[in-house]
Amino acid sequence: MSSEKVHVEHCKGVNGLDKVILREIRGCSAEVYLYGGQVTSWKNELREELLFLSSKAIFKPPKAIRGGVPICFPQFRNIGSLEQHGFARNRVWSVDPDPPPFPSNTSHRAFVDLILRPSEEDVKIWPHRYECRLRVALGPGGDLMLTSRIRNTNTDGKSFTFTFAYHTYFFVTDISEVRVEGLETLDYLDNLKNRERFTEQGDAITFESEVDKVYLGAPTKIAILDHERKRTFVLRKDGLPDAVVWNPWDKKAKAMADLGDDEYKHMLCVEAACVENPITLKPGEEWRGRQELSAVPSSYCSGQLDPRRALFSG
Repeated sequence: MSSEKVHVEHCKGVNGLDKVILREIRGCSAEVYLYGGQVTSWKNELREELLFLSSKAIFKPPKAIRGGVPICFPQFRNIGSLEQHGFARNRVWSVDPDPPPFPSNTSHRAFVDLILRPSEEDVKIWPHRYECRLRVALGPGGDLMLTSRIRNTNTDGKSFTFTFAYHTYFFVTDISEVRVEGLETLDYLDNLKNRERFTEQGDAITFESEVDKVYLGAPTKIAILDHERKRTFVLRKDGLPDAVVWNPWDKKAKAMADLGDDEYKHMLCVEAACVENPITLKPGEEWRGRQELSAVPSSYCSGQLDPRRALFSG
């Protein structure tokens, strides 16, 4: 009986860290660590892993977990005294005892609601009170949905400003055989060139060296095509106008203690983000952002992958 199936399991993970496993009837699953509020695994009905997790990932505070979907808040990038990509990804979140209603399909049984509030130490680093909520849900078809709600709970009347990203690491067979569709003709900031602004010229993004770009005003749907595996990831986003594309390539990979020397070949970060125009919330105001991931078989056309079938359907 499907009603007897365990959709949500609370258990211990690496180094005794608390985690939640979400399961759907067809065999899809996701794994969420309370440390970082971080999805570390997403598998399809064939039990194939769809997210990249470094073999050298360090599951020990204060180091962020390398892979999965780290939450970048209250900043994306290294600005001022805050650590790069903010502190949400290396704090311990709690299961939300009283989540507000999230707009989602009532047929989704596999979900968990997490919340992060500032500690007194956090307030010294970033002097604001907030509630950062995250719902991680697994759809009946295996789609992975992340919905974030951030509320300003300051009592001193002060607004705060933040940037945000779902720093998603996709598992790919061979980075040199991957292409990203949906970002053509967009302006982007190149982080390898002092955030200089350029316009994308290619008909798709392909990879033959280090890439670290923020695409501005990106569409709500982006496709990542894994040519070798004949698989297309479709990323849908809402409330997050930008998209980050990142791969460290060989030299930077070797310099990273928590990434294997050759693991850059099997990962690609494509991230729903809000980077260019930060979000400002007055006390009592709330922001909402969402990212939905699905994986579909790629179709072929004239020997080439036909991403538009995945990109423009649905």
